[in-house]
Amino acid sequence: MQPKRSVEVTPTADALARVACELIAAAAAASIGRRRVFRIALAGGTTPRAVYRLLADDPYIDFRHWQLFWSDERCVPPTAVESNYAMAKAALLDRLAAPPALVLRMAGEGDPPAAAAAYAHTVRELTPPNAAAGTGDTPRFDLILLGMGADGHTASLFPGAPALDEAARLVVATPAPTGQMRLTFTYPLLNAARRVLILVSGAEKAATLRAVLQGPHAPTRHPVQGVQLVKGNLTWLVDAAAYGEMGE
Repeated sequence: MQPKRSVEVTPTADALARVACELIAAAAAASIGRRRVFRIALAGGTTPRAVYRLLADDPYIDFRHWQLFWSDERCVPPTAVESNYAMAKAALLDRLAAPPALVLRMAGEGDPPAAAAAYAHTVRELTPPNAAAGTGDTPRFDLILLGMGADGHTASLFPGAPALDEAARLVVATPAPTGQMRLTFTYPLLNAARRVLILVSGAEKAATLRAVLQGPHAPTRHPVQGVQLVKGNLTWLVDAAAYGEMGE
């Protein structure tokens, strides 16, 4: 299977959340059927929150075979309002009758470089590679959920950041433009995934989305362009407002 990219447009943000829920549920069923486990890395932000609530309400999903990781995190305690883990806990985990097989959060409250190294080590231990896919010994997630900021960042890979050039480490500590430290997956780990789903909602992201999908390849300026799977499926799921500046 060669790497594939598709763009799906939904009329509203609510419809985007429903389609994302369906795509994630289908990916989970396929992974559990083949490997008896579904390894997913979650994202933060307002759009994923709606998706997590829908997943929690789906009576047909068996979360007992899910393993939950995070693709990035703010360096704050897990109870902080800004925490990606705290958001997912409230929207998804606290509402499940049966918990996932594994919930592995990033230790945002710890020393950032040490927390990044520890998370990368654990990901290597728990997420097997698939050399046949051409990704070497890099752990291969079944699905990584991402978003895109109005500046073109994804996970916590920001424009011009040194983390964009990381070719060896799977998880690094990096500052956001505000100066707040973050933990984030790097391109090698993102691009080894079987599937990546990028959610984009809102008119404020329309100009950036057009530049990313139709403009020159410049991941230093728009880091989300660096998400180029080695072998897998990359799906952009966007609402009509975010798609509004796309030319035919």
